[in-house]
Amino acid sequence: MKAMVLEQVGQPLQPRELPIPTPEPHQVLVRIRACGVCRTDLHIFDGELPNPKLPLILGHEIVGEVVQVGAAVSGLPVGQVVGIPWLGFTCGECLYCRSGRENLCNRARFTGYTLDGGYAEYTVADARYVLPLPPYYNEVEASPLLCAGLIGYRAYRMAREAMVGNRLGIYGFGAAAHILVQIAVREGKRVFAFTRPGDYETQDFARQLGAWWAGSSDQMPPEPLDAAIIFAPVGELVPAALKAVAQGGVVVCGGIYMSDIPAFPYRLLWEERVLRSVANLTRRDGEEFLQRVSQFRIQTHVQPFPLEQANEVLAALRAGTIQGAAVLIP
Repeated sequence: MKAMVLEQVGQPLQPRELPIPTPEPHQVLVRIRACGVCRTDLHIFDGELPNPKLPLILGHEIVGEVVQVGAAVSGLPVGQVVGIPWLGFTCGECLYCRSGRENLCNRARFTGYTLDGGYAEYTVADARYVLPLPPYYNEVEASPLLCAGLIGYRAYRMAREAMVGNRLGIYGFGAAAHILVQIAVREGKRVFAFTRPGDYETQDFARQLGAWWAGSSDQMPPEPLDAAIIFAPVGELVPAALKAVAQGGVVVCGGIYMSDIPAFPYRLLWEERVLRSVANLTRRDGEEFLQRVSQFRIQTHVQPFPLEQANEVLAALRAGTIQGAAVLIP
């Protein structure tokens, strides 16, 4: 099978011909139809996330078709269209797993990081962490749902549960935000979108998707926010978001990596403001989110590319020239 392989951190992915993997008893073999390109892939590529499996096939927004099942697998027939997300394995035995917080399992393994992922024609996956997909989306449209959607939804759920009003700020209007804004607007939230200074095209894009207001991340919103989610990996946005939320508001950091947060005065956190992070996802998140997006159709804005252009796509993501989500097609 063809694959784009990370052999050394910071060095271009290499095209390789590899054997098609054989599923173990608890695994399924999936023929990959599409794999979204996530900013987490870029953090792994750049060495900002430590100790990846090397050599490594990146990619954890995988959509494909089950073509073979292991002897111990039931409920996933050959031909089933599935998604394979970031969380690829947990122990099932620790305190976190037994308390519904498997996303914090210390023995967890992750697709496209400590397990091979989707920048390839085939992959194997633990059947417990494979998600049947709604039939309303084709494979390219569905791929951003597997991380941008799932992690974005977990961040949104945390923000929504803490909100006392309906004013939601989103810092960094990329793949996750463009999915999330559609859900939030449908649920009656007024979304305030923050982009890189001067990125008027993305601000217009946010308004087209239903944002109440859109502006630069160095601006204050026209009114205080009840909650804010930061998707951009920029630590300087944390004090900016705390300053923008009203008393009792929450700021949720939705990324797996962020640059250092600068010192800020305690008064920005005072009045019971909350700052918290999101780590990974749970199977419950996946089931709840996919049920939600089966009730109405999310418009995922995607740019498809051939698998062989993975290096160019990562460079474009780093430069901020991808609008919506990039998807690799084997």
